[in-house]
Amino acid sequence: MPNAQNVEMLGVIKEDIASTTAIWVVDYRGLTVKEIQELRHAIREADASMKVYKNTLVRIALEQSDLPTLEDVLEGPSAFIFSGNDVAASAKAIKEFAKSNPNLEIKGGLMDGEAVSAAEVEAIASLPSREQLMAQIAGAISGVARGLAVTVNGVPSGLARAIQQVADQKSAA
Repeated sequence: MPNAQNVEMLGVIKEDIASTTAIWVVDYRGLTVKEIQELRHAIREADASMKVYKNTLVRIALEQSDLPTLEDVLEGPSAFIFSGNDVAASAKAIKEFAKSNPNLEIKGGLMDGEAVSAAEVEAIASLPSREQLMAQIAGAISGVARGLAVTVNGVPSGLARAIQQVADQKSAA
């Protein structure tokens, strides 16, 4: 019979899983308390949160949520980063921190109901952030609109120049 504390913790984990877009799993062994605080701060700035749960409870919560149980990832000490809307930003924060702190190991994670490997998390981290993508899309739309405006404006001005040339030729003759 499971104890009340584990049942309560399982409910908290399931809420965290349901309210996130992605979950990244890292091994934090070897990090000092100060380094962990820096990591948490970087993750918070990326609209994510880091929590440490028992692997067994996370495995049960994933199973009950009909998600992959991440058997190969959930071994040893694990910290879980629950990402908000900008998945790339949280992955980027972890990757940047791992560059300066070799003790942090990215183990893998879960995104859109699918298990992802550590290499895939790093690939996601190399994607532009949501704001950068929006700026690129806005720039592309603006460029198309500007080109269309120049083209549409070119037809009447070209016609006006042709009429002016005809008028100049007739007045010169």
